[in-house]
Amino acid sequence: MAIRKIRYEGDPILNKRAKEVKEVTPRIKTLIGDMFDTMYEANGCGLAGPQVGILKRICVIDVGEGQKVFINPEIIETSGEQTGDEGCLSVPGKVGTVTRPNYVKARAYNENMELVEIEGTELFARAMCHEFEHLDGHLYTERVEGELRDAVYEEEDEEE
Repeated sequence: MAIRKIRYEGDPILNKRAKEVKEVTPRIKTLIGDMFDTMYEANGCGLAGPQVGILKRICVIDVGEGQKVFINPEIIETSGEQTGDEGCLSVPGKVGTVTRPNYVKARAYNENMELVEIEGTELFARAMCHEFEHLDGHLYTERVEGELRDAVYEEEDEEE
């Protein structure tokens, strides 16, 4: 697999609506693998096609519960509310406060073009909302309550 170039805020592709995927071809399977590799390399938990310059309705998420692939996703149910800091690989070094549903149920195709329903809460629900919005040409910065702030990352303790 390969690491793809992440597009940053200001790149016009991030404001375009991605196109529906009709079938999973070998190129799409390669893209999905590359997206996971790119996301992990950048220490992210989600990545959408437009973020790597591909206007296809595909996103990948891994919030520590395993890899999830979403093709042509749609949210079919939400409930509750959560407010917290959110960041984006396309807006590096910044975070902002965003309110999202605390529960999300989505319908999407998986990497085998099987229709599935996926439910998530907390971070997974936030990630689904965030990534699906990329497919419609929107960034989380449109939803930020207040100002964007510089991200502060905790340093991991190195074992000696």
